[in-house]
Amino acid sequence: MPSSDALQAFVQAASYGSFSAAARKLGKSQSTISAAIANLEADLGLILFDRSSRKPSLTEHGRVMLRSAEVVLAANNRLERAAHELAQGLESKLTVVLSDTYQSDRFELALSEFQQRYPDLELECLIAECEDLLAFVQQGRAQLGFVEAQAVYPPEISACAVAEGSDMALYVAASHPLAALANVSSDALHEHRELRLATVLNSASSSARGRSWSAPSYLMLMEMAEQGFGWAPIPRWLVGRYGSGSLCELKVHGWPRQIMVDAVSSKFHALGPAGSWLFDKMTE
Repeated sequence: MPSSDALQAFVQAASYGSFSAAARKLGKSQSTISAAIANLEADLGLILFDRSSRKPSLTEHGRVMLRSAEVVLAANNRLERAAHELAQGLESKLTVVLSDTYQSDRFELALSEFQQRYPDLELECLIAECEDLLAFVQQGRAQLGFVEAQAVYPPEISACAVAEGSDMALYVAASHPLAALANVSSDALHEHRELRLATVLNSASSSARGRSWSAPSYLMLMEMAEQGFGWAPIPRWLVGRYGSGSLCELKVHGWPRQIMVDAVSSKFHALGPAGSWLFDKMTE
């Protein structure tokens, strides 16, 4: 296996078209660079430079091997950077759990900067709501969460408000009888089936009067509403992106409602450098 130093000498000499220029760039003597390239040629069994003229030039084999050498050096750099970051305490993986109530341009911009800062870190995104989301954080399954703001949190949960909220409105299929009403009263709503959010951990998280169906995610509620099974409170952004052609927003007193969102983490599972950066970025 060629050494990293030999590959560096080869790549720099090819880039500058000169062994002496490569030596100056790498802070080594020209003889050291010449010997490194000669040894590399011997190891590979290939002539990489045509030395028949005063200025060495890549051979056909040299041009092919240059691309491979650059790939190897780039991989070595990533390996060294990842090892250094892990040694400094950077987590190897960050899991973020999100509520469908939260859709944010700020989060998308933060992720763009995040991947530039931590290109080798594995990022996992989960979707959950309310108690289910908090359980992920409590259990350490996720290090960071963005959840519809709760009046009270478990004692081991740390929460901080994010700048953006989300609008929630009531929706039915365009073919549903309620869609024909200019204004919908509470009594009219209760004459039809409610599609309500019920988390896995707390199936009674939302009370209903009369007939109701439940699901643990807003996306599932939206799909039920699209099928005409009833009316449902759904985040406006979700309908705008995925269901605006099939759903009708109801005009009901007190709706739409603004939902505030909190960033949450566990007091017992400390955030690493990447998680702390993302938490601070979203709550600044």
